[in-house]
Amino acid sequence: MRKHILIVLGLIILVGIAGFTWLAWPDTARLDVNQVTGKRPDITAPRIQMLPTIGVAKAVGWPKGAMPTAAAGMKVQPFAAGLDHPRWLYRLPNGDVLVAETNSPPRKGPGIVTTVMNFLMGRAGAGVPSANRITLLRDADGDGVAETRSAFMTGLNSPFGMTLMDGQLYIGNTDALVRVPYIEGATRITAKPERVIPLNGGGNHWARNVIAAPDGKTLYVGVGSASNIAENGMDAEKYRANILQVWPKDKNWRIYAAGLRNPNGMAINPKSGQLWTVVNERDMLGSDLAPDYLTQVEFGDHFGWPWYYWGGYPDDRVEPKNPALQQYAKRPDYALGPHVAALGLTFAGDAKLGDRFTNGVFVGEHGSWNRKPLSGYKVVYIPFGDTGFPAANAKPVDVLGGFLNKDGEAQGRPVGVITDKAGALLVADDVGNTIWRVSTK
Repeated sequence: MRKHILIVLGLIILVGIAGFTWLAWPDTARLDVNQVTGKRPDITAPRIQMLPTIGVAKAVGWPKGAMPTAAAGMKVQPFAAGLDHPRWLYRLPNGDVLVAETNSPPRKGPGIVTTVMNFLMGRAGAGVPSANRITLLRDADGDGVAETRSAFMTGLNSPFGMTLMDGQLYIGNTDALVRVPYIEGATRITAKPERVIPLNGGGNHWARNVIAAPDGKTLYVGVGSASNIAENGMDAEKYRANILQVWPKDKNWRIYAAGLRNPNGMAINPKSGQLWTVVNERDMLGSDLAPDYLTQVEFGDHFGWPWYYWGGYPDDRVEPKNPALQQYAKRPDYALGPHVAALGLTFAGDAKLGDRFTNGVFVGEHGSWNRKPLSGYKVVYIPFGDTGFPAANAKPVDVLGGFLNKDGEAQGRPVGVITDKAGALLVADDVGNTIWRVSTK
């Protein structure tokens, strides 16, 4: 009798697990990505998941001779190949290009979350140890290929953002903003970095970007959240999911804007002088939510994370509630689509890529890990209008694609985007270990 009861219980449990899986996992998109882009994206009802949809493209790298596909009228070529997980780019005044060869610090600790994250990172091509290096690339003859490279700085701690101000090079390590004296034309810096301010590390979103503010006195530093929706409590999110404003002379800082889950790419609009950022939004609300976004950021803004998304839509998973914030949660300016993993950002500014690409921004979309079908895995352009904001009814324009092969595997994944001294677009590919150069034919 007991044996029969156990068999029945086992069957009930199996049916329950099967039913749960069928209802909640994986979640397939019901909207095309383009329907969740623009100034007025379709924001549908959330489909809360207990298990995330796993849809990361397996990293396979580029076959010999293969390259991404550029938009009509453009060509693409390797600017530098054979790098070690290149993530972020910065152009020095003399035209040299710095590339951060970097990755997440080791994810340690027991538990299923760490195990799953390590598996996903490995599958996505991000399971390699961090080189903790900034490499200098020089194209002295102007042929669009860096003929020399040197280890500019080593021994850093998961470095990412880089910027110059007042003769100092500032680097965003995962746990601190640091600086070293900069000598123009130098191919190597051996000075010990000086800590400007500490930055909270650990958890997810390890990359710390840094850019100079237009006032010439302060810096902006992006610090992503440690989690998806503060599931480990807000104490773990102290001074995170923020953009900080730093006074490096005095080593003081303040929170400039908050409620930004992962404000990675930041840039100054050359026409308005305003700060803009792209942001990775939350997961496990289904394949159609929530859209990553591009937005202007002003002092005191709060974009709602973790309690709200897209200007006031509540995330009912978050406890405790924060109803007083809802009316103040700022709506972003432009949706980039769900789970595209927008990381890179640069304004067209001095780009020389034809009349289509003179007033707007380029965005590097690293690609989804939890959407079905995949989204992102390309570089797009968002045209702006004369108001200093994305043009009315503008949709993303593909600039560089072909990162996924016919089997849906990742030959590459774009991250940082900048323009070079000749006005071409440089794109860091951390799976293909290459920096691609996009120019006109």
